[in-house]
Order: sequence, then C-alpha cells, then structure tokens
Amino acid sequence: MSTVRTGPVIGLLVQIVLLAVLAETVGLGTAGWVAGLAYGGVLCALLSRGMSRSGAGALSPADRVTLSRAILVGGVTALAADSFGRSAPVTLMVVLTSVALALDAVDGYTARRTGTTSELGARFDMEIDSFLVLVLCLHVAPSVGGWVLAIGAMRYVFVAASWVLGWMRGSLPPRYWRKVVAAVQGVVLTVAMGDALPGPLTTVVLVASLALLVESFGRDVAWLWTTRHLRHPVVHHTPGRRHAPRIHDASGIHDASGAMAHASSQPSHSTPSAGAGLAGMASGRGDGLPWSDRPTVAVARRGIARV
Repeated sequence: MSTVRTGPVIGLLVQIVLLAVLAETVGLGTAGWVAGLAYGGVLCALLSRGMSRSGAGALSPADRVTLSRAILVGGVTALAADSFGRSAPVTLMVVLTSVALALDAVDGYTARRTGTTSELGARFDMEIDSFLVLVLCLHVAPSVGGWVLAIGAMRYVFVAASWVLGWMRGSLPPRYWRKVVAAVQGVVLTVAMGDALPGPLTTVVLVASLALLVESFGRDVAWLWTTRHLRHPVVHHTPGRRHAPRIHDASGIHDASGAMAHASSQPSHSTPSAGAGLAGMASGRGDGLPWSDRPTVAVARRGIARV
C-alpha cells in the first residue's frame, strides 16, 4: 500500500489558501482558480511520486524552502492566467516573483548547512525555476512580442529534442555560468513585467537575455555533439530483471532510459546533474556524476580523449 507523504499534501493545502487570499484581496477569476489549482495538483502529484521513487520519507529543510518558492510560483501562475481577461495586479506579481527568486539562494544554502543535499531536491529546484521563467514569458509576451516565449520554451525544447536525438542523452559537466544565465532570465523578466524600464530598453535587455540563453544551450549542445562518439550503450543483464541500456563514461554509469536535459541553473542543493523535465522530477533521480571542469573521457580504443 502506498504511503501518503504529508509534505506535498500540506503544500497543496497552503497553495489553496494562497489562492483564496488572492481572491479576497485582489480578486481571482475562473481562469486564475483553474490554473492555480491545476498547478498545485500537478506539483503535489509529481513531488509525491519523486519522494516515493527516491525513498524520501519527508521533505528536507531545503526542500521545504523550495516548496515555499513553488507555492509562490503557483500564485504568480494564477494571477498571470487571470491577466488575459482582466488587468493584473502587477505590483503584487512582482513582489511574489521577487521573493521566489530570492529564496532560490536560500534553499541551496540551507541544504549545505544541514547536509541534506539530494538529487530530488536539485531537480525540484530546477523545475520550479524553469516553470517560473515560462510563466513570466507568457505574461509579458502580449506587451513585448511573442518572440519572448523562446526564453521560457528553450529548455523544454531541449528536453523534447533529447527524446528524439540519442546523442543528446548524455550527462553534461557542471558550469556555474548556467546558474548565472538562469538568474538573469528571472530578473530581466521581472523587470519587464513591472515596466521598470522604457519599452525600447526593455526589448534590448530581453534580447540580450535571450542571447545569453542561446549561448548557454548552444555550448551544451555542441559539447554533447562533439562527445557523442565517446559514449556507447552497454546492456547489463541480471537474471530475472530487465534493464534499460546504460552508458559508460569516465565518471561511471548512468541510466539512458530517460532523456537528460540542459540544467538552466546549476542544481542549488545537490550534486551536479542535468535535468530531465517534469518527468525527471517524478522519477527522483539524475546523473549526479562527479564531473571535473575539463573531464577526461576514456574511449573504447587506446588512448584518452580530452574534451
């Protein structure tokens, strides 16, 4: 019999309370309620499944901070959905988004201080960051242009591409630059949402932000392409069990049954790993490979290839 984990359920209840507070203070229409409740329900289900598969009986202190961020993102999501049919409380949305972005540094610090780093926590943190960026893009698109959706959709396109292209299912080495680029996206989109800059300058800043994102993703795609021949599937058999193909590399073995994704931000409270979309959070696992800055990859033939 499955165990009910109270953390995600409490998070769902707090999400509903936040939606009720928003409805009583600034007003929340049908679209906002539907979006907020759907977000809360999916978050609760995926987080519960991730905890189950990772064997976590309860949320760690850092995960609780991330869950708090997730609840704030749910409020922003509800208000953004409501804004398509009525004027949005921009100031409140900016405040909620700013607090969620600020807490992004707190969960990592909490995990390091309490020694509770985990792959599930890192995946949870990354998915919330990615979804917040997507919601902000959807909100500002009517005023700045549909092209801004490329910022929020890029990581999800990367994940989808990895489902189709086998050579993109590799593990990426950690780069601090990813975290910088991810932080820039959130800040710039918040500024755009609050109309803090003149229209033309906002467009310039958003274009620059998109360029940084393209460079970051492009570098990872190039790395996966140039090292594709260094990764080869090897099937390991165990009597009575069925295994997915695994990939050998210099750092160890990781499952190749699911697509590995570009981590827009370096996981803030876990070992370095690449994200695999919302399904990855539900699986509760990631690479967690101990990459060095310039990893040495062993190849099948003689010699060592430096990448």
